[in-house]
Amino acid sequence: MALREIKPGNRGFLYINAHPEGCAAVVDELWQRTPAPAAAVDADGPVALVIGSSAGYGLAATVAALRTYGMRGLGIAFEAPETERRTASAGWYRTARTAALAGPDSGFAFLNADAFSTAAKEQALDHLAARYGKVDFLVYSVAAPRRTDPATGEIHHSAIKPLGSAYRAKTLQFDGDTPLVGALELEPATEAERDATVRVMGGADWKLWIDALAERGLVQRGFHTVALSYVGSELTAPIYRAGTIGAAKQHLEDTARSLQRDLAPLGGQAHTVVAGAAVTQASTAIPSIALYTTLLRAVLGDDFQSTGRQAAALWRQLTGAAPLQLDEEQRIRLDGWEMDEKVQAAVHERWTAATTDTLAELADTDWFRAEVGRLYGWHVPGTDYDSPAQTTVSWPTGD
Repeated sequence: MALREIKPGNRGFLYINAHPEGCAAVVDELWQRTPAPAAAVDADGPVALVIGSSAGYGLAATVAALRTYGMRGLGIAFEAPETERRTASAGWYRTARTAALAGPDSGFAFLNADAFSTAAKEQALDHLAARYGKVDFLVYSVAAPRRTDPATGEIHHSAIKPLGSAYRAKTLQFDGDTPLVGALELEPATEAERDATVRVMGGADWKLWIDALAERGLVQRGFHTVALSYVGSELTAPIYRAGTIGAAKQHLEDTARSLQRDLAPLGGQAHTVVAGAAVTQASTAIPSIALYTTLLRAVLGDDFQSTGRQAAALWRQLTGAAPLQLDEEQRIRLDGWEMDEKVQAAVHERWTAATTDTLAELADTDWFRAEVGRLYGWHVPGTDYDSPAQTTVSWPTGD
C-alpha cells in the first residue's frame, strides 16, 4: 500500500488526481441515502448487468440494485489504475468502495474492461453464465469520448457541436475561485462528426450487448433493459438535443424501439430513460450545461434531485413496484422535477439576467464547484486532505 500526499491538480472542471478516501466517502453517502430493503432480500433474486457502473447514474443504479434489492450480477467500468505519477481514477476508488459495502457474499462482481470491445462482452457473459444463468435487467449508462468499432477496428471520436448553424451561448467559467459568465461560439459539426458521435454515443453498442446475451441464451423471460439519456431545457437544446449529442440520443431511442420488438417474444422490454440534470464528468464537458445547472440548483435548492434519488425511482419502475412513467415516445421519464413549467420559467429568467456581476445572486456556483470536486473525491466534508492517503487500492476480485 502506498501512502502519498496528493493534491487535486485541477484545471477548470478537470482533475488530474482523485482522492481515495473522498471517493469512498461519496459512495458511503450514496449508500446511506439509498433506501434499505423493506424486507429480507431473496438470495437467488434478480440478476442485473450494469454497463458503466462506476460513475453518475450507472453508479447510482448499481448502489440501488445492491442496497435496496440485493441483486446479483455484474458491473462493468473502464477505469485507470494508480501510476507513479497519478492516483487511480475516481471510478476505480468508487468501485472498490461499492464492492466493500456490498460485502464478499453479495453475489455481485465488477469487471474493469472496455465495454465497447468484443473481449469485454465475452468475459462478462462467461461470468454471468457460469454464476447466475439468465439476466433479468441490463442498465446501459456509458459516457465515453471515443469508441473502437469491434467489427472494423476504426476509432470514432465524438464531437460536441451544434448542427446546421453556429452556436453562441453563455458559459460558466472560473478564474481561480471567481466564477465568471463567458461566451463560447462553436461552428456546426460536419456530417462526418455527426456520424462519428452517433457511433460513439448512440445505441449501436447497447444493441450489441443485447444481441450477445440473446445468442448465449442469457435473456430471462420478462427481461428489461434501459439506456440512460437526457433531454434538458430549450436553453441548452442547440448544443445538446438539437446538436450532435441529440443525434446520438435519437439513435439511442430508435434502438430502444427496435429492441422492444426483438424482445417481445420473451415478454421483454427496452426503453431509454430520460434522467434529470446532474453534475457528472460527462456533463461538465458540454458548453452551457454548467451555467444552466447552477441556475437550476439555485431555483430548486434541495428539491434538485440527486442521481441516487432518481435511480431509486427507476428501480421501483423496473421491478414493478411502481408503474412505468412513459411519455409519448415511450421513454421512461425521471425529469419531471426539472422540466416543470414554473421551474423552467424561473431558470429562463435567470439565464437572461446572468452576467458576471449578477451571477452570485442568481446561481449556486459554490454548490457546483463542490459537486465537480466530489466527482474526484475532493471537497467532501470529513475527509482529511492534509494527511497522506492510501492511494493503492485493489480492484474488487469478484464474488
